[in-house]
Amino acid sequence: VQVAESGGGLVQPGGSLTLSCTASGLILEDNIIGWFRQAPGKEREGVACISSGNGIPYYPNSGKGRFTISRDSAQNTAYLQMNNLTRDDTAIYYCAIDHRAILFRVCATGQSTAQFESSFHWGQGTQVTVSS
Repeated sequence: VQVAESGGGLVQPGGSLTLSCTASGLILEDNIIGWFRQAPGKEREGVACISSGNGIPYYPNSGKGRFTISRDSAQNTAYLQMNNLTRDDTAIYYCAIDHRAILFRVCATGQSTAQFESSFHWGQGTQVTVSS
C-alpha cells in the first residue's frame, strides 16, 4: 500500500487550498480516511475524517466550519479543501487510511497518534504554510 499527499504550498491568510491523497494497493471507499496535521513542536491532530462505505464526514474542532473532506472513488483519491486559512493552520498535513474504526476515533477525538504511526497507512505529508 502506498499513500501520497500533494497540494501543499504557501498561501496568504484568508486564502484557500485543496490537498489530495492518492492511494494504491487498496480501495479508498472500503477504508476510513483521516486528515491530520502536525505543527512544529505540537502533537499530530486530526482535522477531518470520513467513514468507509457511505462516506460520512466528521470534523474535530480544528477543522470544523472551514475544512471539507471528500472522496472520489473513480480516482481513488481523497481531498481536503481548506478555506479561510490562518497562520495557525501552518503545519505538515498527513493522510491516514485504515479499515479499522480506531482510525476514526483517533481522528475525531484528538487522541495521540504516536502509537499508530506504524500501523495506519500514512503518506509522507505535505507542507502548508500560511503567511503574508
